[in-house]
Amino acid sequence: MSKELKEVQGIIFKRQKFHEADLLAKIITKNSGIITMIARGALKPKSKLGASLLNFSYGTYVIVSSGQGLSNLRTYKNVKQFDGIFNDLTKNAYASFILDLVDHAFVEYQDLGKYYELTSLALTKINDGEDAEMITQTIQMQLLAAYGVEPELRHCVICGKETGDFDYSIVKGGIICSNHLYTDTTRLHLQPKETAVLRTIGLIPFSRLGTIKINQDTKKATRRAIDRIYQETIDLNLKTKKFLDELNLFT
Repeated sequence: MSKELKEVQGIIFKRQKFHEADLLAKIITKNSGIITMIARGALKPKSKLGASLLNFSYGTYVIVSSGQGLSNLRTYKNVKQFDGIFNDLTKNAYASFILDLVDHAFVEYQDLGKYYELTSLALTKINDGEDAEMITQTIQMQLLAAYGVEPELRHCVICGKETGDFDYSIVKGGIICSNHLYTDTTRLHLQPKETAVLRTIGLIPFSRLGTIKINQDTKKATRRAIDRIYQETIDLNLKTKKFLDELNLFT
């Protein structure tokens, strides 16, 4: 496959040393999916490439790519950084977890569609100090579709009822109304307001990301519910999630 010189706009989220003075960096891009770039000589003292590849840097990167495998980084333009995330351990942990979730939902070079804009907006809001946990929970609920596990949140999966009190059924793949709670003894046994939060954050438009305000008890309950949904339907084992647990943010 022939290689071409192209510009990609995106966000750096992983990097590691490669050979003596090279760097490998992963970037989530607006139009070309997730790409692993090699920056040759980036660790040499006189190289300017290394500074553009710090985690949570974003901008335009000029690469040579064949659309598969490693791409070669040539140069960069207008690179900035989410300083608020880079310099804050808690924000860093949430942002790293979100990017890890997106990374595992797609193969390299696969079009991310709406999820690039959703991820970029989430990082911007976390960087600016908005509620990182509710933003993360929202991303988790909306990413389920990318994993092929899109729950039915608009109406009862059994009768189609759209209003009233609901619980969440992992087995049935969505919400069940109060008339059909008996059909699943393994349902999450959430309070109606907790299920309402899951519905809201799972369906909320991007423009309202981060606007949901709930109390700590409800937030903990929805966090546990989302954890269980992921454990029983996707079963990821992410180091970034474990780190969040260690920070007592997801416990």
